[in-house]
Amino acid sequence: MTYRLSTITTRTGDGGETGLADGSRLQKSDPQIHLLGEIDELNSVVGLILAELGEDIQRTRLLALQHELFELGADVAVPLRRKIGEAHLAALEQDVTAWNMALSPLREFILPGGCKAAAWAHLARTVCRRAERGVVMAFSDRPDLDQALRYLNRLSDWLFVLARTLNAAAAMPDVLWQPMLQVSDSE
Repeated sequence: MTYRLSTITTRTGDGGETGLADGSRLQKSDPQIHLLGEIDELNSVVGLILAELGEDIQRTRLLALQHELFELGADVAVPLRRKIGEAHLAALEQDVTAWNMALSPLREFILPGGCKAAAWAHLARTVCRRAERGVVMAFSDRPDLDQALRYLNRLSDWLFVLARTLNAAAAMPDVLWQPMLQVSDSE
């Protein structure tokens, strides 16, 4: 294996710019750089879910997901590079369908929570939604990143169902939203 990162501290970002894989440089405030950070943050939260799981059935799928997210970041960072595609979308949809069949029907909105791994999955879902918005903000003029947008949209659903699946596996009920009762003016 070739060593790709021989130096971690380069000081090249000290002036507020960062480099992309193609050698171009962008301001750290650029929406594309924000998006890359959001994908990285999402991958880190997936790592937190993994840290909570033993030899759980979802472990292998979550590890594969981390690699997919790294590929997605590369797709965003490198012009015309597209590794995330229809097969990845289909795999997410297949998981959601299979996991949903094993869950009780959802009759109420649920709040993030339950077991610790499920709570992390809910956090990952919210970070995923932010990354999805980041694709729209950074690349509204780039239809070639339509797959990234679709992937993140499916992934947020996947993370929601994963959270419910993890709660079910831990025999922990989902936290159901309780609508606030209206307080009358006379009280």
